Amino acid sequence: MTTGLLIVVLVAVFIGAIAQRIAGLGFALLISPFLVILLGSHGGVLMVNVCGLVSSALIMFRVWKDIDWSMYRWLAVPAVIGSVPASAAAVYLPAGPMAVVVGAVVLAALSVSLLMQRTSVTVTGNGAKAVAGFVSGVTNAVAGVGGPSVSAYALMARWPQRPFAATLQPFFVTIAVVTLTAKISLDPGQMPPFQAWAWALIALMIIGGIYAGEKLQRFIRDDQARAAVVVIAFFGAAAALTKGIIDLVA
Repeated sequence: MTTGLLIVVLVAVFIGAIAQRIAGLGFALLISPFLVILLGSHGGVLMVNVCGLVSSALIMFRVWKDIDWSMYRWLAVPAVIGSVPASAAAVYLPAGPMAVVVGAVVLAALSVSLLMQRTSVTVTGNGAKAVAGFVSGVTNAVAGVGGPSVSAYALMARWPQRPFAATLQPFFVTIAVVTLTAKISLDPGQMPPFQAWAWALIALMIIGGIYAGEKLQRFIRDDQARAAVVVIAFFGAAAALTKGIIDLVA
């Protein structure tokens, strides 16, 4: 691991943590495509799961009073059911197709999220929650991106931003723990080859990003933060998709 590569990873993690604290999601969307390019498909997605687990766990205790635990249960149980087989499948997918999957999933998720913001459709009932949770579990395991399906549900269910952002934190912790446990059990060699001091720096960047996000939250509206995340994630996803296609052709 070169110093330059580590610096890029640290910057990406720091910016992702800021987005996660301000908007409640965006960490994975923002950094998943870039980490796939930098660390490879399997290592990049696993890295996203690790960082997402840490950032959501830290944020969760800051927003505890706003968490809707009933909503959490309806999302989390189906997500766990989807995560386990998807994690096993992701372990055995070759690197080229994985990069294509990551890029395509993020691009599709972003596009659907943008379309959902313009719709007047309203969904009700527990079935929609379960579907959103299941899809989130699958996409998190395969591409490191679990937010778009629950975000689309939130938009169509008219779920207020504060409890939505708070409830996603224990939800992301849950699916990250399940995914990491499954993947590392099947293939311990997937973990990115960082030294202990590098992992410590990554943890510091997550903490620093969360702190910076709390300070910036006073001046940045949620819709502005989400718009910035979408723009950056679009570029990153397109780059990951292109890299995967090049790897497949080569």
